[in-house]
Amino acid sequence: MNFYIVIPAHNEADSILLTLESLANQTLLPKKVVVVNDNSTDETQNIVSNFRKNYPWVSLINVKSSNKHLPGSKIINAFYKGYEDLDCDYDVICKFDADLIFPENYLERLAFHYNNNPKLGMVAGFCYIEKNDQWVLENLTRKDHIRGALKAYRKACFQDIGKLKTSMGWDTIDELLAKYHNWDIQTDESLHVKHLKPTGISYNKAAKHLQGEAMYKMRYGFTITLISALKLAYKKKSFSLFKDYIAGFFKAKRNKTDYLVSEEEGKFIRRLRWKGVLNKFH
Repeated sequence: MNFYIVIPAHNEADSILLTLESLANQTLLPKKVVVVNDNSTDETQNIVSNFRKNYPWVSLINVKSSNKHLPGSKIINAFYKGYEDLDCDYDVICKFDADLIFPENYLERLAFHYNNNPKLGMVAGFCYIEKNDQWVLENLTRKDHIRGALKAYRKACFQDIGKLKTSMGWDTIDELLAKYHNWDIQTDESLHVKHLKPTGISYNKAAKHLQGEAMYKMRYGFTITLISALKLAYKKKSFSLFKDYIAGFFKAKRNKTDYLVSEEEGKFIRRLRWKGVLNKFH
């Protein structure tokens, strides 16, 4: 099974080598890895350039974009720069972050799951972060959701969902659309991936309304947005985030922002979301 991996990287000198080494140590090696060095001002480019000398399946692309870490658009634009550089000879396309350390059997286990279930569209392990000298499960983890840091798509699923959306919420909408197209999604608890920088640590203040805007663009409607915003703010232990999410939703509504999904897809997404909410009470 051919794995192609795209790694967007912005100032990741502290971690990119660890990520690449963990991929070079896989029991099933990736066929191609493209690191997209997005406007880094540190040693990221040199580290990847040196690493490449011994691993011909690693390539490097340098791009210039804004320095602002806006979740969604910046990282997916960088992903596409790498994706466009690849041929179509892959079975699985991955978007991995540049601050992950994978267990040696990671890709082999993913291949096992894909081979076992032809309807499996996406599969991944779980992210662990370091707290008090111990690796603990990152609190945003859910069994039914694959983190944006370690996405892996079967080729046909990737094409069915229209690839990745250049918007905040891309890492939720991909799963919702995969389900819409009857693909299965799976997480493997046995695969512990070390996440060196917890999610959201480098987001800037301009990003604060984007989560609520994403909920609007996914056609959640107000009630589901309200429930999702409460849940997310509670997980992140911040009431001000809740206010930002709701403000972002209404701002998008006022501006008649374009939706990311069709009306039919929106109906399916709302049904799915309500089902999830109601299941919590059974």
